[in-house]
Amino acid sequence: MGLSTGEKIFMYLNVLFFIILMIVMIYPFWYMIMGSLSNSDMTADGGLFLTPAGFSLAAYIAVFQNVSILSGFKVTLITTAAGTVIGTIFTAALAYAISKKRLRGQFFFSLMILFTMLFSGGLVPSYLLVKALGLVDTYWAMILPGTMGAWNIFVMRSFFKGIPEELEEAAKIDGANDLTVFFRVVLPLSKPVLATVGLFIAVGYWNDFFSSVLYTTQKDMWQLQMVLKDIISNTSAAISQAGISISVQNEVNSFTVKMASIIVSSLPILVVYPFLQKHFVKGVLIGSVKG
Repeated sequence: MGLSTGEKIFMYLNVLFFIILMIVMIYPFWYMIMGSLSNSDMTADGGLFLTPAGFSLAAYIAVFQNVSILSGFKVTLITTAAGTVIGTIFTAALAYAISKKRLRGQFFFSLMILFTMLFSGGLVPSYLLVKALGLVDTYWAMILPGTMGAWNIFVMRSFFKGIPEELEEAAKIDGANDLTVFFRVVLPLSKPVLATVGLFIAVGYWNDFFSSVLYTTQKDMWQLQMVLKDIISNTSAAISQAGISISVQNEVNSFTVKMASIIVSSLPILVVYPFLQKHFVKGVLIGSVKG
């Protein structure tokens, strides 16, 4: 069935709009890549970078010679890995519990979780609690506060409600207890939502820098994003104090180092996402439709 003239015009305009939108969204990242690969002397005038202005890897050499960057990578990798595993398991356990009508006080617990979406205790009580537990300047101070989020819990709860209860009843007839049902039946069927929530949690930990502001007093406990913030806000001092060789310092400037630092800090999440995309899309759709 042929399209009318009006429908063809709309289709072409729609395609054109999304091409322009794609360019607007992609270009800032492309700009950072080209800027990070540019020669420092040729970036002084600024402008658009569709291709590198000259070509130099000195900015990336400077980033990987930066002891603060390496320390920040270590801290962020530890907090992201531990926080994602712990957060996903705890979120799934709580969401599974409140998805069952047989749980006494189900409505009350759900209401309390919803309450935390609307109100929080604030920064001062959070810091005082972490300090009272003796967690300041430890990895746990950056892991535990962000372990569970109310929105993630409700997404998982919606997914778990869609799992047929007959599967759980059949497992219990075979002698399985609640923990066995959860780990051997429910979780294997929940890979899409686990991947979705796990990615949300991982991105949250990876992009976190405020925990370093609140809960750390030592620079070697800074997360990667905090190190990046320090480089962007005070590039010259950060470069001179970072253990970068003099020869490399002479080949870079604040612009190229900033661009390279941003690319390096963003790359791990960009590499992980394609492997989770299939589960991510499926999990979001199922978690939003069911319930």
